[in-house]
Amino acid sequence: MPFIPHTESDTESMLRAIGAESIDQLFDEIPPALKCKGLEGVPGALSELEVGRLMRQRAAQDQTSSSFLGAGAYQHHIPAAVWEIATRGEYYSAYTPYQAEASQGTLQLLYEYQTMMASLTGLEVSNASLYDGASALAEAVLMAVRAHRKSRSRRVLVPRSLNPLYASVVETITASQGVELIEIPYDLRTGRTDLGALAAHAKNDITALVIPQPNVFGVLEDVDALATWAREHGALGIAVVNPIALGLLHPPGAWGREGVPIACGEGQPLGVPVSSGGPYFGFLTCREELVRQLPGRLVGRTVDIQGKPGFTLTLQAREQHIRRSRATSNICTNQGLMVTAATIYMSLLGPQGLKRVAAECHSKTQSLVTAATAIDGVEALFSSPRFHEAVLRVPGDVDHVLAGMRDRGILAGVPLGSWYPELGDALLVCATETKTEEDIAAYADALRGALPRAGSAP
Repeated sequence: MPFIPHTESDTESMLRAIGAESIDQLFDEIPPALKCKGLEGVPGALSELEVGRLMRQRAAQDQTSSSFLGAGAYQHHIPAAVWEIATRGEYYSAYTPYQAEASQGTLQLLYEYQTMMASLTGLEVSNASLYDGASALAEAVLMAVRAHRKSRSRRVLVPRSLNPLYASVVETITASQGVELIEIPYDLRTGRTDLGALAAHAKNDITALVIPQPNVFGVLEDVDALATWAREHGALGIAVVNPIALGLLHPPGAWGREGVPIACGEGQPLGVPVSSGGPYFGFLTCREELVRQLPGRLVGRTVDIQGKPGFTLTLQAREQHIRRSRATSNICTNQGLMVTAATIYMSLLGPQGLKRVAAECHSKTQSLVTAATAIDGVEALFSSPRFHEAVLRVPGDVDHVLAGMRDRGILAGVPLGSWYPELGDALLVCATETKTEEDIAAYADALRGALPRAGSAP
């Protein structure tokens, strides 16, 4: 809101009406030791004029570097029509439909979104979105634990090749709920999850197996083998997928002999710009038999008393505004705007358009790897097929190389040393359909110039 609606006299009047002397008295049941004494690092209030000036100064700091970053956030071309439509007033202000049936347009859009995501992942049911891909995976893990009644262990196998940011969020959210996360190593040659390492868990009670596709290295996992292992050993498979990749790859519902029952991921590639750290939205789909454990809301198509088609919320029992403190999921208003953009994006591209985008991303990444590895000392790690991203090892200190390329106007990749020290001076690079051959040639030239010269000090 652009203003604070309550004056001091309004506040005093309300306090008198409820018999309280002060606002602090309303919270006197909170122990003093738990109350925050102040917010360190938060500056004092600014006027509207000062806020406007500050925001313009911050905006001027944005760089126009050529970005080859990925690791979960991807720069794709977004047709102009996507946000031209999404920011129309009837969409822009139509947030979470608490009075659901009064918002038929919003409900229809969510219904169309759910239909598209179910089709994309090859599963029967989709919810209307979650906060982001990482928290969607955490919700998927908790969902699997609730749904798998035959498993008592609450053990979930998590490949080390899963995006470490996702793994961290899952650990944070599930740590207090008795879920045991067991890390599965990856093969240093292929970059894939080590199938041999699963043998140690073959006789154990395993609740679920997380299957990333592609994994954090951009490597395509042997999803058929992983899905089959999970099925044969009584575990639920949880797919973590890039939605753009599904334009080319088999959907999770078709992995192995019978597919996996749960799929989730980050929806940002579907028409949402990379903008100062956000926004994002998570998607989550499942088999119909698991629908009662699906967090979030579902929109269904029905008819009214006159037989006319209409839309309604058919499932929202796990949400915080229905069950309050007993709710098991936290749903946000991302579905009111980000999902609107994603639905428009998928509608405009269609299946063939999504396939062309995915194919172009794959082609550009291959061109980038070829150009970079033509430079002495630069090598591509992992022998497996890849999508969207690749891992390069460079001679010299990777941070020094990245700084040198940044000085040349290129954000060259994400260093992997803090996550995977065993890979040495490695960086994760990404090229989408937005990159031209000239962009890739400029990357190679900048990389050549940023590498340490032979005989120079490190």
